[in-house]
Amino acid sequence: MKRGLEKFSILVDALEELPSIGKKSATRLAYHMVMQDNFCAMKIAHAIENALGCLRKCNECGGLCEDELCGVCSDESRDVELLCVVENAKDIITMEEGGIFEGRYFVLENLDHFDSSHLVEMVNSGVKEIVFALTPSIANDAVMLFIEDKLSSCNVQFTRIAQGVPTGVSLENIDLLSLSRALEDRVKV
Repeated sequence: MKRGLEKFSILVDALEELPSIGKKSATRLAYHMVMQDNFCAMKIAHAIENALGCLRKCNECGGLCEDELCGVCSDESRDVELLCVVENAKDIITMEEGGIFEGRYFVLENLDHFDSSHLVEMVNSGVKEIVFALTPSIANDAVMLFIEDKLSSCNVQFTRIAQGVPTGVSLENIDLLSLSRALEDRVKV
């Protein structure tokens, strides 16, 4: 940027660090906030400040919360026999938006520092089925096998969410792993 626009350039650079925001989008957002809607920019800044000060990981599942326990873990009506293992806290938000899962969650987040003792503790408190809701990949298949091995002494059933061909997508646009999983997990019509 030219001299005199350093602060604008810093704002663009900061916005560009967000996932899926490129240079053009960051510039467009920065311009909108600075030149077209100062109130919106202040509202965003305030919301970010509040979120950073209030949000944390749930002590039980690792999800996003404002207290020690998230809304799912503190909800006594949830099915304690059903535990869904997800990659990150954002996945819980996605699953909860649909309102189709009635169990509880466990967030893997960082496999480099994964401690299975908490998961074993959760399973021993009445879990009968663990549902893996992980992105299909060879690495995540290994994670599932690792967790199954760690919990082999527990009386628990392991399942995973269905994988394969998404609705409305032609076969030519499907990767080979998804296509092979769809064929392996085919169902009778």
